[in-house]
Parts: sequence; C-alpha cells; structure tokens
Amino acid sequence: MTSLKTQAFLTPAPQAERCALADLTDLPRVGFRGGDSAAYLQARGYRLPSQPNQALRQDDGGWVARLSATEYLLLGSLSDQGARVAAEEADWTQDAQRNYLLPREDSHAWLQLSGEQYSAVMAKLCGVDLRAEAFPVGAVAQTSAARINVIVVNVGSGLQILFDRPSLAYFREAMLDAMAEFEGGMVSLDN
Repeated sequence: MTSLKTQAFLTPAPQAERCALADLTDLPRVGFRGGDSAAYLQARGYRLPSQPNQALRQDDGGWVARLSATEYLLLGSLSDQGARVAAEEADWTQDAQRNYLLPREDSHAWLQLSGEQYSAVMAKLCGVDLRAEAFPVGAVAQTSAARINVIVVNVGSGLQILFDRPSLAYFREAMLDAMAEFEGGMVSLDN
C-alpha cells in the first residue's frame, strides 16, 4: 500500500482551500451485513448510527456509515492509516451469528472532495442537494453522480465518495473537470 504521507501536493494550498480532491483508495474500508452486525460491531467498540443513511465519527477519526437497517460500512482513519479497519477484516470469521463480511477494498474506490466549493462541484454531477444546510455532517446519500452509483458521506471536512473501483479513472476525471471552474485539483491529506 502506498503511504498517503509520501504523496506530495499536486495543487497549491490556496486552490486546495477552494476545492480539493484526494484519493483515499489505498486506505482500508470494509462492510458488515446481517441481523447481528450491530451487536458484533458494538462489542468491538464501534459507535453506530441510529438510522440508515447516517454516519458517526469514531474516536480514532474513522467513520461508520449505516447503509441500511443491517448494513454498515467502516472507513479507516488517516491517523492509523486504516489499521483498525484492516484488523476488523483480517480478524473476522464466520460463525453462527448473522454477521457477514463485505470486503470493500477491491470493490470500492474512495475519494475525498473538500474545500469551500465542494457542494457546487457536486451540483454539476449529482441531483442530490449536498449543501451543508441540506446534507449535514453525518449524512449519507446513496445516489448517482457522473452516471455511476456512489455513496457520499459528509464528514465535516468534506465529502467521502465511494464508488465502483473500475470506474476510478473515469470518475476522478469527471470530478477534476467539474472542479476546473474553481481551480481545484488533486491533493494529499497529510500536508
């Protein structure tokens, strides 16, 4: 895995404040689904959203998004390079519980869109109103953007966007094209 800390800024800092895109695809993420998934995750120290299409920040900086009544998506934290979430996937074993592992690193790419203009950029690509007033911190949308299915999570510092991994090059280019008006570009998160 390429360390996010070794990447250099590709966009000058003032432009990044207006609109920035970071590729988090190398950061661990994993899903769990089933009637016993909530109890399983809570027993492992995760705080869970009370309803579908909500997300909660964890103490380590990672996020848990609830995608349905019984499905959860764990997003790794930059602070530990996703080690906690990677361990959850590695330690999981099938037992009698109704809790099923959903590996997401191979299926979902992950971008973060941030900056003052993030909602204006998304308005060009997505029919859902993602302005802070309509889409507060912790909100989750499962929708379409640039003609592909996406999961969007408002984490306060920007939007986490997950989508079909084979579409990474296409979607990244669509995002950068939409960001051009705001002079945005690719950045790393560690600078």
